[in-house]
Amino acid sequence: MRPIVLSLLLAATTALASAQAAPPALVSGLDLEGFDRSVRPQDDLYRFAGGTWLARTEIPADRSNYGTFSKLEDDAKNSLRELAEAAAAARNSPAGSDTQKLGDLYASFMDMKRIAAEGVQPLAVELAAIAALRDTRDVYAYMGRAQRLGIGAPVRAFVGQDGRDATRYLVAMQQSGLSMPDRDYYLVDDERNLKTRAALLAYAERLLTLAGQKDAAAAAQRIVALEKRIAQQHWTRVENRNPIKTYNKVAVKAANELVPGFDFVAFLGGDGPQMAAITDLNVRQPTYLRELALIVKDAPIEDWRAYFSFRLIDAYAEYLSPPFESAHFDFRQRELRGVKEQQPRWRRGVDLVDQTIGEIAGRLYVERNFTPQARTRITELVANLRQAFDVSIDALEWMSPATKAEAKRKLASFTVKVGYPEKWRDYGKLSIARDDLVGNLLRVAQFEHDRALGKLGKPIDRTEWMMTPQTVNAYYNPPMNEIVFPAAILRKPFFDPNADDAVNYGGIGGVIGHEISHGFDDQGRQYDGAGNLRDWWTFDDNVRFRERTVKLAAQYGGFKPIDGKSINGQLTMGENIGDLSGLAVAYRAYQISLGGKPAPVIDGFTGPQRFFLGWAQIWRRKYRDDELRLRLVTDPHSPSEYRCNGVVTNMTEFYEAFGVKEGDRLYLPPSERVKIW
Repeated sequence: MRPIVLSLLLAATTALASAQAAPPALVSGLDLEGFDRSVRPQDDLYRFAGGTWLARTEIPADRSNYGTFSKLEDDAKNSLRELAEAAAAARNSPAGSDTQKLGDLYASFMDMKRIAAEGVQPLAVELAAIAALRDTRDVYAYMGRAQRLGIGAPVRAFVGQDGRDATRYLVAMQQSGLSMPDRDYYLVDDERNLKTRAALLAYAERLLTLAGQKDAAAAAQRIVALEKRIAQQHWTRVENRNPIKTYNKVAVKAANELVPGFDFVAFLGGDGPQMAAITDLNVRQPTYLRELALIVKDAPIEDWRAYFSFRLIDAYAEYLSPPFESAHFDFRQRELRGVKEQQPRWRRGVDLVDQTIGEIAGRLYVERNFTPQARTRITELVANLRQAFDVSIDALEWMSPATKAEAKRKLASFTVKVGYPEKWRDYGKLSIARDDLVGNLLRVAQFEHDRALGKLGKPIDRTEWMMTPQTVNAYYNPPMNEIVFPAAILRKPFFDPNADDAVNYGGIGGVIGHEISHGFDDQGRQYDGAGNLRDWWTFDDNVRFRERTVKLAAQYGGFKPIDGKSINGQLTMGENIGDLSGLAVAYRAYQISLGGKPAPVIDGFTGPQRFFLGWAQIWRRKYRDDELRLRLVTDPHSPSEYRCNGVVTNMTEFYEAFGVKEGDRLYLPPSERVKIW
C-alpha cells in the first residue's frame, strides 16, 4: 500500500546540545519584537509570542497564507532559481546530462513566446484519443492511461509497500476524480460551496471553449453532474485515515469477486507486460469502486469524453498559452484559495522543476547549501530526542509492561534520514527538450509511471525519499518506520546555534519529537517496528489509548477558527497527537540537557518559559479566509494557532512555567488534560 507520509512544515539546522562551549554572548533566540505584551501568556500564548508580528504582517498578494517558515521556503526557491537559470544559460551541456535536463526543462517553461503561439496544440493528440472513446471498455482503458499522463481520473493507482508485508511492493487503487478539493464541496449546500460549484461550472466551460470544444456549456453541465455522482460515493477523509479499513488485498484474477463489474484488465493495460507484472492489488475503498462500476455502465459516453477532455486540459492549463493559464489561476488559486495575484513566472518554473526532476535540482542544492557537519549534528539531536521518548514510555502510568516493551522495540528500530538521499534518483531514461514543455511533462509522467511499476517484484528500496532535499518539511513513514528531515528545513530561524537551548528545544526539538510521535499516533501505532500492520497492544491498553484520543478529538472539535466552523478532531488526530506528544518529549529532553542545573533567566524569561515561547513563535501564520476554510475540510493539520494553544493547555509543565491558574483562558482542570505519550 502507499506509504502514509505524515508531515510537519518546520525548520532547523544543527543539534541542540553538544559538548562544545556555549557562545560568549548567549541570546534567548526569541523574536521579542513580534511579541504582544498587552496579552497574557496564560490567556493566549500564541498571541503573546506573535501578536505584533500578526498585526504587522501582510500576506503577499501571490500567496494564500504566510508564516514564520515561509522565509525558509523563499530562500530555497531563490537558491533553486540560481541553479536553474545557470543550467538554462549553459547551452553547451552534454546531451542527456542532469545539467541539460534541468536547464532545458526550466527554459521550456520560461519560453513564453513559444507557449503563447502553440495554444492547445500540444494536447491535440490526447484530445483526439479522448474523442475516439466509444464504449465502457474504452472508459476503463483511458482511466488507466490517465495514470501514465499525470491527469485526474476517478481511480488513482500507485505502487507502495504491502501493509501486511512491508518487504514487498504492491499496487494500490484508490478513489480520485474530483476537480474540487473534497467531496464536501459537492455535497454540502452552504453558500460558499454553492459559489465554488458555480465557479467550477464556469471554469470547465471556459477551458473547453478555449480548446475549441463544441457545446462547451452543455459539456460543463455534464462534467459537474458526473463529478457530483462520483463525490457521493467517496469515502470521507476520516474513513481514509484507517489503515485497516483501507487494506483490502486481492489477487487480480479474483478482483471482480470484491468489485463486480469493474474492468480491471482494461484499467491495468490489457494483456501487455504491464499487466503481467501486477499480480495483486490493494483496493483501498471497495464500495467506491463498486459504485463507480455502476456509474461507468450508466453514464453516456459523451459525458466521459467531456470529463476526460476537461481533466486533461485542467492538468496542463498552467503550461499552455496565457488564456488557459489565466483561467487555471482564476479557479485554482483565486476562487479556491483567495490568492490575488499570480506568482512570478520564475518561481512557478522553479516549482515545476521541483515537482518533476526534483532530485536533480536537489543534488545541486545540497552541494551549495548543506554541510556534512549539519547532517551529523542533526542526527545526534534526533538520537537525543529518541532517548527522551524512550524514557517517556517508561513513565506512562496507563500502559502495561507488555505494550511498553513492544513500543520500545519499535522506537529502537526507527530509521533516521537527514538532509538528502544516500542514492540519487537516476533520470537517465528521461528525455527533456528545450522547445517542448508539455511534451516534457508527458514524458516525466510516463517516466515516473514506469519507475513505479519497475519496483514490483524487487526488494524494497530503503534509500528512497518521498520528498526532495529542498522541501521545507519533514515526515514519518509507517511502512518504512522512518523519520526524514530534508536539508531545507535544517536551517535558521528554527534553530539558532548562538541561542540558549530552551528556545531551540521548544522549536526544532518539538519538531523532531513530533515526527517520532507519529510512529505512535492513532495511525502509526497500528504498525510494528518492521512496518507491518499488526496489533501489538493489549486489549486494555487499546481501550485506554482510545479514551485519550476521544478526549483530544473533543478538545479540538471545540475550536472554531472561522465562520463558526470547527476543526475536525478526527481528521487532525494524528497531527494533534504528534504536536502534543512531540512537545512533551522535547520538554523532557530539555530537562535532561540541563543536567540538574537551573536554567538561566534571559530576556526576563525562565528556561521553561523560553521553551514554550520557542514553540509558540514558530507557529506564527496568517491565512486568507478561503484558504483557512479549505484547510478545515482537507488538511490533517490544525490551523497554526491551535497547534500552539491547543497543545500547551494539556501540559502541566506549561502551567508551572507561567503560573497558569483557574480563571485564566488557557486553564483546563487536571481531569480534562490529555497526556498520551
